[in-house]
Amino acid sequence: MKKIVIVGGGVAGTLTANYLASHLRDEIRGKNVSITLISDKDKQLYEPGLLYLIFNRLHESDIFMPIKYLVDPLIDLKIETATKIDLDNEKVYTDKNEYDYDYLVIATGSRVAPEEIPGLTEAGYWFYNYEGAVKLREALANFAGGKIVVSVMGVPHKCPVAPIEVSFMLHDFLKLHGIRDRSQIVYTYPINKVFTMDPVAEMVERMFEERGIEYRTFFNPLEVDAKNKKIITLEGEEESFDLLISIPPHKGAKVIFDSGIGDKSGFVPTDRFTLKVEGYDNAYAVGDATNLPVSKAGSVAHFEAEVVSENIAAEIKGYPPTAVYTGKAFCFIETGFEEATYIWFDYYTPPMPVKPNKFVHWMKMAYNKAYWLTARGIL
Repeated sequence: MKKIVIVGGGVAGTLTANYLASHLRDEIRGKNVSITLISDKDKQLYEPGLLYLIFNRLHESDIFMPIKYLVDPLIDLKIETATKIDLDNEKVYTDKNEYDYDYLVIATGSRVAPEEIPGLTEAGYWFYNYEGAVKLREALANFAGGKIVVSVMGVPHKCPVAPIEVSFMLHDFLKLHGIRDRSQIVYTYPINKVFTMDPVAEMVERMFEERGIEYRTFFNPLEVDAKNKKIITLEGEEESFDLLISIPPHKGAKVIFDSGIGDKSGFVPTDRFTLKVEGYDNAYAVGDATNLPVSKAGSVAHFEAEVVSENIAAEIKGYPPTAVYTGKAFCFIETGFEEATYIWFDYYTPPMPVKPNKFVHWMKMAYNKAYWLTARGIL
């Protein structure tokens, strides 16, 4: 029997598992293949929903789903915490068991590390995990006016366009509550433009200026002075704030560090086309766990899961594995509460955002409702 083990129960892990179950249904029923999905959580979080949760436009019941309802019945789901991945001996250890494998898929994701910036945990808010988003929701509900700084404090980070989206949505939120005229929104980014991709940066800078959203570039925070509420940067600048919405530095999962298989940030060295872990023919990495120079976004995990599942299934069936990941990504970009645009791109094609409009916004709203079909591998 060929054993496939997938570590990680986020969108990358569940999608890969479900696609594999679809490709290998006969082999699994014939007891020739097994698929084991290891997740340290029994519920999956729809992470893009946190952007809406902070404005009370989605709630907990919209963004959490038990994983057992998302995976194919042919998948053996284990709610356990992976403690070590031994690539040389083809074993995964958890807090309860150990698993041999013939094929491994690492889908352990990424996590925020606010402790990397001194003072940030004391004075800052973020929406890149559930706990942080709940605190920010409360802070925004009680905000009565003042200066809000949206600061990107490290790259790479999950959902690269989310800091732009939250800035636009803040503008509409403050207008809705009648306090925009006595509030200031400042967006900061580490490089010499407001986003890494020129077509997006040019559109966003123009729209920021139209809305009176200020921006600072070459802005790399070193620390946050929690007492005096100001950010101090590598460039020697200081920026005061009344409310700080940060995008903290991101790191790979603890099990990647503990297993010694990641780079200095805990991301797994991965071939950009085959998605194989560098140096290993039967181990793959998908989603935020990789060190690839692509967006850490759900759509990337989706497209990568298709490639990995097709190639593993092909090898098991005796066919040549020919699927290739081309860097494909797709992102909606909310430009307020009522309009949005989108971009798609790959290794060879730059993004070209369309003019923001209501139709794209409602497409995004519809996708928020339909996401669980994606996690099941249906949409």
